[in-house]
Amino acid sequence: MSGLLKTPFGRTTTATDVTDGVDLGGRRAVVTGAGSGLGIETARALAAAGAEVTLAVRRPDAGQPIAAELRSKTGNDAIHVARLDLAALDSVNAFTGGWRGPLHILVGNAGIMALPELERGTHGQEQQFATNYLGHFALALGLHDALARAGSARVVSVSSAGHLFSPVVFDDLAFRFRPYDPLTAYGQSKTAQVLFAVEADCRWAAEGIRVNALHPGAIATNLQKHTGGLKTPEPYRKTVEQGDATAVFLAASPLADGVGGRYFEDVAEAPVVTERPAEFGVPGVATYALDPDNAARLWAVATDLVR
Repeated sequence: MSGLLKTPFGRTTTATDVTDGVDLGGRRAVVTGAGSGLGIETARALAAAGAEVTLAVRRPDAGQPIAAELRSKTGNDAIHVARLDLAALDSVNAFTGGWRGPLHILVGNAGIMALPELERGTHGQEQQFATNYLGHFALALGLHDALARAGSARVVSVSSAGHLFSPVVFDDLAFRFRPYDPLTAYGQSKTAQVLFAVEADCRWAAEGIRVNALHPGAIATNLQKHTGGLKTPEPYRKTVEQGDATAVFLAASPLADGVGGRYFEDVAEAPVVTERPAEFGVPGVATYALDPDNAARLWAVATDLVR
């Protein structure tokens, strides 16, 4: 890979800072997990910049008041709500089957973290892998034609520094041999989300679809409901507005034009690391998460699992 992409932004940048002067009029976006936390802020930032935004949520009844509030805040009436349960392939297929027209921005924000007990989802896979990765994989695959139709589209895969807890263990994806560990399973799912960006960009860039992954930072949201709350020391925490900046940058900034297959944090491309940093707040993406052979292998495995 050539030199790392630098930007004028940093760890305290907000989503509003990133979209200053950006016009997304005429562009259509889907944000998963837009019923809370970072998803709401992503939807708000894109809508405020003029995009038509669909909040893809498990409970549309809970999403409707959020959409109404966002319409009021942004002055943009083109904010919609649609049902999407990433843990259920029939729900994903219903969403993609019902989509009409082009799609310019897809932000895979929804996720679950550190389930205390082993749960199984799609085809018996561990639930974090099934939801965080397979659900988004099936969603992007189902929306591929809409993304290609846009002519210039971006897919944003919200991963995490948690990917540093584990590579994708191809010989035991579903924890049928390994003892289940909540953070190891979470790490595997987040590595998978980076590998998705690597392979999807390789396959789709020629069609004008660019795909990147990111770590938003340490933000207190309901994602930590199984961990007893956010444990990261205060100096390394971000607000929701700061944590959303990297995702919105990849979704909307002209500075990310033509960029794909990369991993970002603090609104800049992260350096590759060969071991997990010992200190909090040190940026880095594991070599295994960007490995093209791993990415191609996982794509083949996932394709079979979502059929």
